[in-house]
Amino acid sequence: MTEARAKITIKKYANRRLYDTESSTYVTLDRLAQMIREGRDFVVLDARSGEDITHQVLTQIIVEEEARGGATMLPASFLRQVIGLYGNSMQTMVPQYLDAAMANFSKNQASFKEAFGSNLFADLAKRQLALFEQSAKAFSGVVPPRPEPAPAKDEDVASLKAELEALRAKVDRLAR
Repeated sequence: MTEARAKITIKKYANRRLYDTESSTYVTLDRLAQMIREGRDFVVLDARSGEDITHQVLTQIIVEEEARGGATMLPASFLRQVIGLYGNSMQTMVPQYLDAAMANFSKNQASFKEAFGSNLFADLAKRQLALFEQSAKAFSGVVPPRPEPAPAKDEDVASLKAELEALRAKVDRLAR
């Protein structure tokens, strides 16, 4: 079991620079985002007042991530719903609901990785690349020879059936 790391204190100065007191270096919002992805916990304090401004900095990180080119994670309809809840009587319940929803999402993601392996997508990508390469060779007139399939052994078939049944059981457990 790994030892839990202490929460890092980041100080934000009036010039908008962020100072990591653990490493004694200035850091960027990108570095803070990377720390989050690494599982590091931090608190951001206003250097002058000592006020906890972690929420504002995390929001700023999300805004910058969403502004980058490519796919956004937060759909406009979701953002509209969140904005609509400000000032609403339900506003106080939303943070707990979102925390629970994200915790459940993370739990399901971990279960998926456990059931199907963390390399599932990498394996799929390799297979897709191999198919693409075969297709490219076929279109260029170079057709690789097809390997002869090995005759199936009874023990191999039984092993595959057992593995398939185990995967079905895992999927059933995840569906509950």
